[in-house]
Amino acid sequence: MIHRMDARKCSFGFVLIAQCLLLCVPKPASAGSCESLAALEIPQATIEKAEVVTQSIFKTLDNKPIENLPPFCRVTAVLKPSPDSAIRVEMWLPQSGWNGRLEGTGNGGFAGFIYYDELAAGLRMGYAVVNTDMGMSVPAGADAGIFFNRPERWADWGYRSTHETTVIAKRLVEAYYGRAAQKAYFLGCSTGGQQAMSEAQRYPDDYDGLVSGAPPNNRTGVHLNIFWSYWAMHRTPESYIPPSKIALLGKAVSAACAGRDGADEGVINDPRQCRFDPASLLCKGADTDSCLTGPQVETARLVYQGPRNPRTHSEIYPGVPRGSESLWVRDFGAPPAAIQQPPFAPIFQWVFGTNWDWRSFDFDTQTAEFIRRLAPSVNATNPDLDQLRKLGHKLLVYHGWEDSLVVPEESVNYWKAVRARDQSRPAAASPGKIDDSYRLFMVPGMGHCGGGPGAESFDPLSAMVKWVEDGVAPERIVATKYSSDPSAPGVAYQRPLCPYPKVARYQGSGKIEDAASYACVDPDKLPAKR
Repeated sequence: MIHRMDARKCSFGFVLIAQCLLLCVPKPASAGSCESLAALEIPQATIEKAEVVTQSIFKTLDNKPIENLPPFCRVTAVLKPSPDSAIRVEMWLPQSGWNGRLEGTGNGGFAGFIYYDELAAGLRMGYAVVNTDMGMSVPAGADAGIFFNRPERWADWGYRSTHETTVIAKRLVEAYYGRAAQKAYFLGCSTGGQQAMSEAQRYPDDYDGLVSGAPPNNRTGVHLNIFWSYWAMHRTPESYIPPSKIALLGKAVSAACAGRDGADEGVINDPRQCRFDPASLLCKGADTDSCLTGPQVETARLVYQGPRNPRTHSEIYPGVPRGSESLWVRDFGAPPAAIQQPPFAPIFQWVFGTNWDWRSFDFDTQTAEFIRRLAPSVNATNPDLDQLRKLGHKLLVYHGWEDSLVVPEESVNYWKAVRARDQSRPAAASPGKIDDSYRLFMVPGMGHCGGGPGAESFDPLSAMVKWVEDGVAPERIVATKYSSDPSAPGVAYQRPLCPYPKVARYQGSGKIEDAASYACVDPDKLPAKR
């Protein structure tokens, strides 16, 4: 996934020339040295280190080398917004060539460490860039289960660490360069996407533009769904679908539903339109690798269905999309002997204790308790984006349609909730058009934050910068699929990504590999369902 951009070129005109001069001049006399940042007094923060790094190779804490770096000022700090907080922050500030912008970057999973690759990528593009471990660092040999009954840590992970990190980052930028950043952007996927959603809803003045990829903003729902899929796979020995049969299932789904955008490249444009029934693979006789047994058919149906309340039968969270089967083994389908606990078990231990037994989980009462305890801290599902819109700030969300870890339909559900809220009130009460501040891009054939058979390499940050600074709203973002054949490297094909609910459709002429051969159209203009 490409998340970066070339520095914006200066344009003619008095105002733009003035801006350009600001970017090109050296640091003013009022700017501080890197080392002087260590003496900054910031409430509830301790700056541990402020040092100039001149080597082009930086080695991370686990001794991983990161190469091709320009000289920069490295600042590390610990924030304690609560007595139980310990939020680690690291910021890299270019010594020269700063583009005048701040970039906040996201984490992944339970976090707990700094994402140095994100810092390096932002630095190379001229950003003053910051990352945080979200206050989730654990001792060696431990996992996030140590945060049982520690609600301050839940709040740090859910929303507070990202905001507090942004506050100190802005202070450091102003102290080092002698002026504030002209614009601030946030870029993240997975947990980083949830960080962006929390910022948009809780602290919309922190960033001018937020890019949110595959956001688990309904965090309790995400983990209930991952657990549900694991439970479906492992509830009995007969229920487990081995990797060979998962591959069989995936091929059958693709054969039944791929190619509805007008070009048959094996990608399902919208899995919601795929009605493939796994019962079509039911064994007619003996169990073989070319069919599914009755219990395995039921497992596939449960995974596609998603978690349901056993008493009311109401949906708890949308099911895993058809077309995502290649990711099942990684996300929740490990062989029974390979894992003792479901993926992300620690988040359930936060509520139910470290002796939590997944086999006795009640999807009725315990689901309600899980949501009640955690949702206020870790969910970001509030459809009220009014303040973001009043400020003129922007939110761009993207999500792969083949994501089996964070179900893509939930991003569509949030999009619908924002619009439903707006449509329920008089037009005069709305702070402008929603599309002027918030757009969703669904990515056919992409898995969780990348990968998959679709065109999954694109640059949402460049689109966001143009939206914020030039007023050019993204009507399409070109995505690239690179060849996996080492004998024929390069671009395999390109497709436009369209603002939801529009989808890309081949126009009947031109190379099917070229994005220019496709138009963003309403979904009712697609060919008839197969």
